[in-house]
Amino acid sequence: MASRARRGATKALRVLTRPVRRAQGYGGKGRGGLVVEPYRGYGSRDEVFLIGRVFRQSPGIPGEDPESLRAQWRDLRRRIARRTIAGAGVTARFGDDTVRVETDRDGYFRVHLHPRTPPAETGDWHAVDLLLDADPPIPAEGAVFIPPDRCRCVVVSDIDDTVMRTGVANKLKMLWRLFVEDAESRVAFPGVTALYRALHAGAGGGEGNPMLYVSRAPWGLYEMLSEFFQRHGIPAGPVLFLREWGLSWTHPLPRRATDHKQALIRHMLALYGDLPFVLIGDSGQHDPEVYAQIVEENPGRVLAVYIRNVSRDSARVEEIVRLAGAVARAGSSLVLAADSVAMAEHAAAIGLIAPGAVAGVADEHAAAAETGPRRETARITPEPSTVADAAEDPIGPEAIAEALAGDGAVPATLVVEPETPAALPRLGA
Repeated sequence: MASRARRGATKALRVLTRPVRRAQGYGGKGRGGLVVEPYRGYGSRDEVFLIGRVFRQSPGIPGEDPESLRAQWRDLRRRIARRTIAGAGVTARFGDDTVRVETDRDGYFRVHLHPRTPPAETGDWHAVDLLLDADPPIPAEGAVFIPPDRCRCVVVSDIDDTVMRTGVANKLKMLWRLFVEDAESRVAFPGVTALYRALHAGAGGGEGNPMLYVSRAPWGLYEMLSEFFQRHGIPAGPVLFLREWGLSWTHPLPRRATDHKQALIRHMLALYGDLPFVLIGDSGQHDPEVYAQIVEENPGRVLAVYIRNVSRDSARVEEIVRLAGAVARAGSSLVLAADSVAMAEHAAAIGLIAPGAVAGVADEHAAAAETGPRRETARITPEPSTVADAAEDPIGPEAIAEALAGDGAVPATLVVEPETPAALPRLGA
């Protein structure tokens, strides 16, 4: 038990101190210790968005072994003692547009640029030049993802208990996995890598569909999650966290998250106004409620909602019923999925991924040691609503509860879709 605690403490130190040694700017290596930390951004041909942070951190000791326990404890103190810089000026340049912004009270800056001409360089990721007002000025470089013309949809995915096991339904397990386990120790759900690669590639392959990720984790774990994505081969995308937890002597507890997830998705719907969306989440917390609201507000924009079935709580049935009703009224599809294979099968059926990609997801899923038996998929096809009964739920809670009934040992897969599900137009049509 003691050795496990020591290993956990060592991993926690590595996770928490790695950003101290990899920060852009002086980063504690030179005069002033100023750091510019940009995060991946996103945008379109007409506008791009990027978030970053400016802070000051104390210098390290030249020549010290960064992997030594003494150095890691010192780096942890350096991170906790970081001082965010409010009111710092940052100039951002992208293409032919330049803007100067200032950091807020927490040191964050938000860049919104409107290039008049599309970027000249090829590829989907494009550099944003940043310059921090200092003496001398400190340059840094951010990156934004701009979907290529060949993309056909936008994928918005939660991370916690959707891509990566975090146990958000169990607070103690969630905190352990957030703050103790490093990227190497964290576990992706079986099949998720192959599924997300297939969604990024699209049915035609090489579509470059945007993969936008949201999480309740703090910005401080941004680098660890980026490493996790790279280690597992999951397509990289802007990781759009919802809040700064405020790890400092004066703010040791997380700040409250409000409706940031809805606001982020609404913003992306407006930005990519000509593209359909796919929403992916889990049943453990608030994704069904959030996605139901988004579907209701944007009829016809969401092709499918995929919810990973990770909760055994019967109280979640009510939220699933509301989401199913919203999806049915919008003529879309809901898949409450026991595993990644169930998502892939439906995605292939409506033209989101290539049919052959399902086998790759199934193979990856089967290779996982904990893979168990699968239940037969339950399907519900709502009756078309009329004007008279439009206000009524097209799906009753009894139908959902019956479809999910069982001993709880094996997750159920439930598909709710109209007789003719909404689908992407065929390639070449």
